[in-house]
Amino acid sequence: FHRRNREANMASSSSSSSSVALSFLYQNPIKASLSIPKPFSPYSKLTFPSIASFYSAIPRLDYSNFKKINPCLHCSNLPTASTNNTQYEFSDGSSEVELRLELGQGDVTPKDIYVDANESSLAIRVQQSGIVRTLMETSTLYEKIKPAETIWYIDEDQLVISLKKQNYELKWPDIVESWESLSAGITQLLRGTSIYLVGESTEINQRIARELAVGLGYTPLCTKELLEAYAKQSMESWVNEEGSDAVAEAERAILESLSSQARAVIATLGGKKGAAGRVNQWRHLFAGFTVWLSLSQATDEESAKEEAKRNMQDSGRGYSNAEVVVKLGGWDPNYSKAVAQAVLSALKRLILADKDLPGKKSLYVRLGCRGDWPDIKPPGWDPSTSIDASSPRS
Repeated sequence: FHRRNREANMASSSSSSSSVALSFLYQNPIKASLSIPKPFSPYSKLTFPSIASFYSAIPRLDYSNFKKINPCLHCSNLPTASTNNTQYEFSDGSSEVELRLELGQGDVTPKDIYVDANESSLAIRVQQSGIVRTLMETSTLYEKIKPAETIWYIDEDQLVISLKKQNYELKWPDIVESWESLSAGITQLLRGTSIYLVGESTEINQRIARELAVGLGYTPLCTKELLEAYAKQSMESWVNEEGSDAVAEAERAILESLSSQARAVIATLGGKKGAAGRVNQWRHLFAGFTVWLSLSQATDEESAKEEAKRNMQDSGRGYSNAEVVVKLGGWDPNYSKAVAQAVLSALKRLILADKDLPGKKSLYVRLGCRGDWPDIKPPGWDPSTSIDASSPRS
């Protein structure tokens, strides 16, 4: 270890079964789904879903060169206290991340420390003066770790924890997955690829697009505003005068002009008047990552996931072409940032599952968005002469 370690007390963390925070539906292209509970109560705490996909406990490493310490605290009969404002230092060292937490005043020995690390969660507690304090507890680490290779030691008045990353190539902005860490870290994965928001509600698409654009430093664009500026009339009057088909065709032309735009978050029209709701209007939407913001009728999380799976398999709906679906149990503009965070979380997992996706998107755009996504044909391919020209993805 390249660290100063006055006490040089090291221990492996305890490990137990863990659950993954997002559900992935591996189709063609890869798809990810995420549900968000109803956000109407101002007193309810918004939480992200868990998936019924569990991992067996990973055996603890045998650090034979270090003093063996039992890190478990038998605290069932001890008073507990949570300290959410614990100060910590974080650093990313390529293959591992390091966390330093202040232990506070008073003598703390290794037998007073409890570190519980799972693939996506971390709990750190310390016993002092007969009280068990929670220094940190999170169920959403920024990305997965190898819990059995977690080590910790005391360095003067700090607890130092080293967590081995599963994905060495991914840079961690922070220890936890939050709005700040996602908006700072996902740009390395997107590589300039734009994001298209589709769904039944134009208002939701617009609000989430603005949140995402601010967080990512992207350009916010709204096809409704662009269309109304072009037609010099409101969307309602345009639909009444010429019908929803004319509006959808005009939006398709707008999407074609935006398909070469990098680093943009584009909110599309919702409902039947939008191009995204039509299976034959997705040719240029595939230029970026597509996210379906869908209001759910489900009454629980498991039903929402099943609903999302059925929606994605419904080839008769244009929105089923989306690569990510985020299910909302209700809508309240005050929760826009929470929904935007869910979008980034799902996009992060989508791209980590196939790191070639941004490169494929770039190639698709360079070849002219010919409608051959995700099976990109060689240069010179003419969609009008292909037997697949009438495909819903054309």
